[in-house]
Amino acid sequence: MPLGSFLHHPVVQAPMAGGASRPELAAAVCEAGGLGFLAGGYKSAEAVQEEVRALRALTPHPFGVNLFLPQNPSADPAAVALYGEHLAGEAAWYSTPLGDPNRGGDDEFHAKLTLLVRDPVPMVSFTFGCPTREMLDALREVGTVTAVTVTTPAEAVAAEAAGADVLCVQGAEAGGHQGTHRDDPGQDRAALGLLALLPQVREAVDLPLVAAGGIVRGCQIAAVMAAGADAAQLGTAFLPCPESGAHRLHKKALTDPSFTHTEPTRAFSGRPARGLVNRFMREHGPYAPAAYPQVHHLTAGLRRAAAAAGDAQGMALWAGQGHRLVREMPAGDLVRLLVDELHEAWTHPYGTGAREQEGPSGTTPGTTTPGTTTPVTTTPGAAATAAPTDGALG
Repeated sequence: MPLGSFLHHPVVQAPMAGGASRPELAAAVCEAGGLGFLAGGYKSAEAVQEEVRALRALTPHPFGVNLFLPQNPSADPAAVALYGEHLAGEAAWYSTPLGDPNRGGDDEFHAKLTLLVRDPVPMVSFTFGCPTREMLDALREVGTVTAVTVTTPAEAVAAEAAGADVLCVQGAEAGGHQGTHRDDPGQDRAALGLLALLPQVREAVDLPLVAAGGIVRGCQIAAVMAAGADAAQLGTAFLPCPESGAHRLHKKALTDPSFTHTEPTRAFSGRPARGLVNRFMREHGPYAPAAYPQVHHLTAGLRRAAAAAGDAQGMALWAGQGHRLVREMPAGDLVRLLVDELHEAWTHPYGTGAREQEGPSGTTPGTTTPGTTTPVTTTPGAAATAAPTDGALG
């Protein structure tokens, strides 16, 4: 499945659950030749349907929808209750009750999947596990291309065996949730960096790969394509765009020097997710149980209250490791800038300094395009109009 039938440029906007991936953002990316995504996580099936309709009204180009797979009910209720007691001070501070950890069920996954089979989109991606072959086949039968987020070579092999068309390879640098297929607390610090993970996945499977994790500049897109990716997925880079639905405090925090670094934490959701380190993470992260989505529901009201109070120290400020390099500009302009930077990196792969070290013939060593990675030039939508497909990808 050539990704060129979906995008003119190898730029994918990550599906970011929680409100950032608005139809306006996805449309702007699609119009500029990238692939925009809607985030289906934490939304009802009806809300996903409305966003799909809104996006179709904004662009004729292919787009994607991301779904969260249901999680096995393995959380310890006693551990969740104990964490709730630990958060009592936060509830009092923000004058808001803790949420019901048992609400939400399967995030209406099956209802959303049924919707997307009945009303197909060009691409559907999955996070937090691997769909069954029956699920993937049902989407393929209506013309939808499927993608699965993977974080290890073993997960990549399993996704290929299940029938996925594309893999989103997520490195440890990525902001937001780690899309591991199994949430194992013993592996919290074992995530592979993107450039270490990509070649291993490339050798393990024979599928198109979309690389995700800390990418915010065109030169990084060139790097992951040289390492085996067919395109790059960016989330944090699009957060400051005016089309993004991210909270203004979240956007500001990305380049605020008082937020010195990112770390993965379970504090807000019960699943490892990378964000800017703030007071809530420092005070509660060490005590948060492995309990997703129970902890997500437990802290939902606290996060909303913190945002309403203008308190970034109580918000989930998801961000990848490249957050310092983000640029605030319209999403379409950002796609075009990324493509310019990508082409510059391909033309001068050793950086500006290498241009001053020309050989006797006047040529700069190493100016050929790395490997076989060349710009995707297919016209957007050329082969995806029958059933076009963050969100996240994270």
